[in-house]
Amino acid sequence: MNKAKRLAILTRLRDANPNPTTELNFSSPFELLIAVLLSAQATDVGVNKATAKLYAVANTPQAILDLGLEGLKSYIKTIGLFNTKAANTIKTCQMLVDLHGGEVPEDRAALEALPGVGRKTANVVLNTAFGWPTIAVDTHIYRVSNRTKLAMGKNVDQVEEKLLKVVPAEFKVDVHHWLILHGRYTCVARKPRCGSCIIEDLCEFKDKTEG
Repeated sequence: MNKAKRLAILTRLRDANPNPTTELNFSSPFELLIAVLLSAQATDVGVNKATAKLYAVANTPQAILDLGLEGLKSYIKTIGLFNTKAANTIKTCQMLVDLHGGEVPEDRAALEALPGVGRKTANVVLNTAFGWPTIAVDTHIYRVSNRTKLAMGKNVDQVEEKLLKVVPAEFKVDVHHWLILHGRYTCVARKPRCGSCIIEDLCEFKDKTEG
């Protein structure tokens, strides 16, 4: 894909949604971190339902530690893999208290050292909570980037590297949100809704649908 077409795609996505953000509900970097940690293989809607009740009683590392492992599980048991996620959340909260004064560190290495937090989660927190121009590549972004040919790669790391290279600075903070929303609601996995896509004429996907 050439530079002009790539710029046109990003401009249209920006014009359609000038102030995008995550669909996870949060009011602090810590709430975002825990919501993202819980969101693996789960829907944002499901996570939001659980965290609405959890955060009403415990929305700091110490408060979640005070709930204890079983207490935390009672709030997140509707979320897939809740046993593992609860254990990681408790360990993460303990590390935040012990090493970071109960605050979420604005540092990639420190974030990735937290249990259950990988590169993608760290990217989301750095981008959404702290405004870093990072690009967290999930299955939606991987699919949209390859399908449109905006940034092609054989795995999520390659797509992230390519996006960071080809996306102009003015779009970098928001491109994660535009692409994930586009993949979630328009460029869906089984049958993309090409007929209602605002970038259909710019997209280089060969097997377009009329949906």
